[in-house]
Amino acid sequence: MSDEKVVLDHDDLRRTLVRIAHEIVEKSEEADRVALVGIHTRGAVLCRRLHALVGELSGTEVPLGDLDISFYRDDIERRGPAAAPVVHDSHLDFELEGRTVVLVDDVLYTGRTVRAAIDALFDYGRPTRVQLAVLIDRGHRELPIRPDYVGKNLPTAPGERVNVRLEETDGTDEVAIVPAQSKTVMRGRSDDARARDSATREKSKERPVSGGEER
Repeated sequence: MSDEKVVLDHDDLRRTLVRIAHEIVEKSEEADRVALVGIHTRGAVLCRRLHALVGELSGTEVPLGDLDISFYRDDIERRGPAAAPVVHDSHLDFELEGRTVVLVDDVLYTGRTVRAAIDALFDYGRPTRVQLAVLIDRGHRELPIRPDYVGKNLPTAPGERVNVRLEETDGTDEVAIVPAQSKTVMRGRSDDARARDSATREKSKERPVSGGEER
């Protein structure tokens, strides 16, 4: 029997993203100067959903991008080959100058992934402002990072896992929490699952690219 506890189902997740999209539009004085950038992997998926919602609400074509932060992680040199992260391409095909960039991720934990994403973002340009939208904030920050838009605050113990599953990547929409020491087989992305992904470390010659779990 699974020890998982589902805290957001398909309808909950949809309503949560709609609320976040409304908040982004309401807090943006110039909607045409906003851009959404997702952090791979599931942050990029959520970002595409938010992009459609924000565009519908604002009537504006908002620029959309995604970042892979593998080579900006602060533990990249300490990882062995078996723990090499999956590397994706980054796409930022618009000017950052003068824009408010909303970074989007699925789970905010220690804040180290967000720090890496900010470093990666500024290699592409200098936005006027950077904001953060997350589906889940599970606490336990190690860096002074606070999200501007939060889908759900989810108090957790350090040993627990938060699994975010999305239809595009996992065939279903839900967020579940797994107790510490649980032997439940993980089907979706847990907040440290990417640390165990096996993939190439070969770096793109055109741009530094990245990807990693929210830590």
